[in-house]
Amino acid sequence: MSSVAFTNIATLVTNASHGDGTLGVLKGATLVVEDGLIAAITQGRPSGVDNEIDCSGKTLLPGFVDSHSHLIFAGDRAEEFSARSRGEKYTAGGIASTVGATRAASDSDLAHNAQRLLNEALSSGTTTIEIKSGYGLTAADESRSIEIAKSFTDETTLLAAHVIPQEYKQDPDAYVDLIINSIIPQSSAKWVDVFCDQGAFTPEQSEAILRAGIAHGMLPRIHANQLTAGKGVEIAVGLGAASADHLSKSTDADIALLASSNTVATLLPGAEFSTHLESNLGRRFLDAGATVAIASDCNPGSSYTTSMPFCIAAAVSLLGFTVEEAVLAATLGGAKALRRDDIGQLAVGKRANLVLLDSPSYIHLAYRPGVNLVHSTYKSGRAVTSWQK
Repeated sequence: MSSVAFTNIATLVTNASHGDGTLGVLKGATLVVEDGLIAAITQGRPSGVDNEIDCSGKTLLPGFVDSHSHLIFAGDRAEEFSARSRGEKYTAGGIASTVGATRAASDSDLAHNAQRLLNEALSSGTTTIEIKSGYGLTAADESRSIEIAKSFTDETTLLAAHVIPQEYKQDPDAYVDLIINSIIPQSSAKWVDVFCDQGAFTPEQSEAILRAGIAHGMLPRIHANQLTAGKGVEIAVGLGAASADHLSKSTDADIALLASSNTVATLLPGAEFSTHLESNLGRRFLDAGATVAIASDCNPGSSYTTSMPFCIAAAVSLLGFTVEEAVLAATLGGAKALRRDDIGQLAVGKRANLVLLDSPSYIHLAYRPGVNLVHSTYKSGRAVTSWQK
């Protein structure tokens, strides 16, 4: 066993009850890691550890948990972003261009691009990430997308139901049949997802796809209410989905339903920043008592960012979160959206996935937007600079 002690921590965010306030904050504490797990949280200098890291003037908090990303793709859509800056409305139609580029890319190209983005995420404090397919939209391309994603994370999501591909535009139900009868049965993804919204999949198609995934042993999650209000939240709660994501156009009834359920409301500040769909969105969910996560939604069209600190700042500035609510949503909230109880919180026995900030307070994550404050990122107690599973 190897051990390391983080000592003289100016601010330790635990997300646990043994500290102060919403984030369980401790001042001047020491955190001891043994064999990748948190062994003790104490005051003073420990004895008998192999290594010691002086955290004077720094903040230590749980590594960020990014529970919604689309990293298996090729190309970019910078021109689409520029068009939105000129006032053109986002409709998700540009996904087709990414599908074409992804289908044409080699496995090596897709893996290289994902590695590049994951290294970015790691450098800004992300230690756990979910990766979706959804830019292949054929049986072969969706399968290889998941296999590539599995080389980087255990949190893989089949999103064959992202949009109807061009070749099925005249017969959408035939594509739904392909997903249910061919793509899902051959997939090894942990999760199944569907974009239940205008221009994507109807509620009936969405529920059929999710039920097929559940029957195959997958766990459900859903894209809902991004472009228009619909039945996505109702479907998610009815099927016991871990998370309903986007939620920009949710009704009061949707929010109340989520608040009364075990389904996490995952909000995506990067997408709201890019598409300008809804302001002050988070306040509605938080005030209703829903469990809330925030995630990057990293994708080439509507949220091309890997930075969870940016998403924290955007959640505070645009969506009505307090700093504490945003930090909690980016850590413990994301863990709950993935139904993980070993991460997102610093307590004895939890995995030592940590981010050390070169600032005396977590508040600086929102107070100093655009500045990378991450001193070091640790996975299972080990400092890492290149993403590994």
